[in-house]
Amino acid sequence: MKLIIEADGGSRGNPGIAGSGTVVYSASREILREIAYVVGKASNNVAEYHGLLRGLEAAAELGATEVAVYLDSKLVVEQMSGRWKIKHPDMKELALQAQQIARGFDSISYTWIPREKNKKADALSNVAMDACAAGNPVGILASESEPKAEPVSEPVAESKPDPKWNGAVSRPLRLLLLRHGETAMSVAKQYSGSSDPALTPRGEEMSQQVAARIASRGGIDAIVCSPLGRARQTAQFCADALGLDVQVMDELVELDFGDWEGKTFAEVIAQDAELHQKWLADTSIAAPGGESVQAVNRRVKRALDKLREQYPQGNVLVVSHVTPIKLLLRAALDAPTSIVNKIHLDLASLSIAEFYADGPTTVKLING
Repeated sequence: MKLIIEADGGSRGNPGIAGSGTVVYSASREILREIAYVVGKASNNVAEYHGLLRGLEAAAELGATEVAVYLDSKLVVEQMSGRWKIKHPDMKELALQAQQIARGFDSISYTWIPREKNKKADALSNVAMDACAAGNPVGILASESEPKAEPVSEPVAESKPDPKWNGAVSRPLRLLLLRHGETAMSVAKQYSGSSDPALTPRGEEMSQQVAARIASRGGIDAIVCSPLGRARQTAQFCADALGLDVQVMDELVELDFGDWEGKTFAEVIAQDAELHQKWLADTSIAAPGGESVQAVNRRVKRALDKLREQYPQGNVLVVSHVTPIKLLLRAALDAPTSIVNKIHLDLASLSIAEFYADGPTTVKLING
């Protein structure tokens, strides 16, 4: 279900008496919630974050899966989109709260709109500021569009979470699988496994762009990556955008191509076409001096087991290479290892797999 949020906030004094206003709409623009929130003494920007937070909370309560947020605060839009850093401690804390809620949605977007197109939220923020000036405590003011509590004569049974389509009621471990950016060897179409080329300038740009895209969604709990430099560089761009640290997992390193390392596809065929064909057809066969896809699968499985133990629920960004990412998708699809030859992954592409403790795994995106 898609919901639309328009939010605003203001302060008379900056800092001074502050309030926020939020309107939550259905996809057809039916008003579902109007929220005026007394912030207390705060700055305009802090009040604007409160407007965003009240909208996200309401959207989550209403069962939204897709959310489009519109604000007339360029600062909040750019910060929540991951393009601007957040330095103010109060705003940083509010942004983290917003990202925490946002991770429960399948998708979320933040868009700037001019103030004249945000009149309903602006009017509600002024109602909240008036209430603040009149001495109302911090909190949401009563609203006609808020559901009223009805008296009950009998105890209400404790509600159970609605199961998802796959029967699961828990939140999954969602792995966002990111391939590293461009290197000189990827441009030359050379086998690049254990070799360690750096990102090209274009590879850095690609990584920055995908980092901003991921940061705009928010809700990432941790970042793990391969020990190779191209993956670590890509992961660091994401870490900078998200304000997180990077954990290195040796099991996520690319397949070792042995004697084929640094050679192109054509060069390897010219060297030994028969062996190369067998290698493509049989995942138990390794390149001379290298490792097989099945060997990589065993260590990727160890990495997945560690991740599921460390993060039974939440969103983890995994920055790695073609083969480990394909094998993590293989695990989610419960497919044979030969599937690695049936999936294409672009540089800096994103794939998503979800692992439930109480339901089957799902793949939500490949090569996005």
